[in-house]
Amino acid sequence: MEITLQYFEGCPNWTIASERLAAIVLDNLDITVTCRPVETVEDAEAIGFRGSPSILVNGVDLFPDPSAPVGLACRIYVTPDGFTGAPTLEQLQATIRAR
Repeated sequence: MEITLQYFEGCPNWTIASERLAAIVLDNLDITVTCRPVETVEDAEAIGFRGSPSILVNGVDLFPDPSAPVGLACRIYVTPDGFTGAPTLEQLQATIRAR
């Protein structure tokens, strides 16, 4: 399984998502994680980037939000503890397992 973590440098939440994905990889050696920086608005528009961090499995967004604007912005996730900048480890594990 190929996971792509899309992010832009100005967003502090991508490192949290990266750490959580690294923890998942430790238990699932068949998963590969690639970090892909999105550097310009033009890049964001070209790939339909809906905020940082975006997590894709085999090219499909794990937490799609078609109403989110395309561009260089921090993404918001709904978690059991409220709104936050990255999905919880448990949300990632459950969503990845479902794929």
